[in-house]
Amino acid sequence: MCRWLGYVGEPIRPEELLYQPDRSLIEQSKRHAPDAAISNGDGFGLGWYGMADGPGLFRSESPAWGDRNLREISAQVCSPLFLAHVRAATGSAAVQQTNCHPFRYGPWMFVHNGFIEAFDLLHRELLMAVDPALFNVIEGTTDSELMFHLALTFGLAEDPLGGLERMAGFVEAAGRRIGAEYPLQMTVGVTDGIRLYAVRYASGPEVNTLFLTESARDVRLLYPEDERLQHFSDELRVVVSEPLVDLPGLWREVPPGTALIVQPGDARAASFTPREP
Repeated sequence: MCRWLGYVGEPIRPEELLYQPDRSLIEQSKRHAPDAAISNGDGFGLGWYGMADGPGLFRSESPAWGDRNLREISAQVCSPLFLAHVRAATGSAAVQQTNCHPFRYGPWMFVHNGFIEAFDLLHRELLMAVDPALFNVIEGTTDSELMFHLALTFGLAEDPLGGLERMAGFVEAAGRRIGAEYPLQMTVGVTDGIRLYAVRYASGPEVNTLFLTESARDVRLLYPEDERLQHFSDELRVVVSEPLVDLPGLWREVPPGTALIVQPGDARAASFTPREP
């Protein structure tokens, strides 16, 4: 199981969420989840929006907890919207930089926790459905990157949630044609640098977790006596695979079959229903 987080709000240094909380993303990457047999040591990525037109990326196939460059960059970059991901490889996808999240296309970034069941049998069919204009942009071999490009093919840029629903519906239909009982497991985060769209969904009863901060005030409770966090504005929101600290009332679990539309000062929920394109 991979883990990821997304931040939206006033510009902060990513290290404030990657390293400083008690159960920061880097700390989580070192340990096993209750239902996982491995740690998240198969690479990491940080994507952020700054001075350039599109997002910046720093990705590596090394474990996040031992990478000095990640610590340096996350302490120097200041961004109003970023995504971070730590990877636990599934299936036959190699541990290599091109298989590390986030994936990027134009202004868009994408992270995923989950898998496509029987991906080895479905890989060719799914790949051939990608828009030819996007085909050569795919660099790696993961189901996650292919899901991103399918969503782009099915209209992500014009209709983000609709594009994700059509991608999920297409994958499920393909999986069920070959007898996959539960074709898709996913929490995804996708952003254009203005809004963050997050989805929690699975074809079956087991659904990977996703949480949202209730309010900026709650995020300040990460370090209630630390003046460094007083610059956190009331507009910030954080979406995470797992809570960064154990405090009652801090995190709201996103229900299965739900999409979030997150922007500064606002987080709206909508139902998520896969449909074939």
